[in-house]
Amino acid sequence: MESSGSDTTTTTTTISSSSPQYSVSPTSSSSPPPPPPPSQVVVSPCAACKILRRRCAEKCVLAPYFPPTDPLKFTTAHRVFGASNIIKFLQELPESQRADAVSSMVYEANARLRDPVYGCAGAICQLQKQVNELQAQLAKAQAELVNMQCQQANLVALIYMEMAQSPQASTLSSQQSFDNFMISSPQSFQNSNPSFFIDENNNLGSFCETLWT
Repeated sequence: MESSGSDTTTTTTTISSSSPQYSVSPTSSSSPPPPPPPSQVVVSPCAACKILRRRCAEKCVLAPYFPPTDPLKFTTAHRVFGASNIIKFLQELPESQRADAVSSMVYEANARLRDPVYGCAGAICQLQKQVNELQAQLAKAQAELVNMQCQQANLVALIYMEMAQSPQASTLSSQQSFDNFMISSPQSFQNSNPSFFIDENNNLGSFCETLWT
């Protein structure tokens, strides 16, 4: 029994010493590291589906026009028209006209909330009234401008007429004063010096007598 135990021990020692030893180093592996797991893209539902508490489908009709960042836009339109009517209305229109239709519905809904009786028609009437008042003021200003232009043209024509008549008037006045002077000067000079003409006549007579004699 003792010999068998020693043989078993010897055999075990021999196997353990003869078994190869493997050393694993981190630099010895040439395989690339495994790729990271793909990131999951989280798609937020549109404002309409979020308010209606339903799953937003991939081809949701309301998603392009009611983004999740502007929930008030759908809330206002849904309060006046209703979600089913909005969806039905958009489905009947081509895609090129849906954005304008949504803007019109939101504007009409805001106007209806501000003025439940007249809604958008009340705002249109008020704007039309302002346009008419502005047109009347513009027509009045244009009439005043035309009147001022006519007054300016008349004033310029009057100035030209006065400038054209002023040389003729000065010439006529100087001619008339000269004529008056020529008419009144000899008579006044004769009245002031009557002896001059008498002595001149006497001298003329004596001169003639000397010639005859």
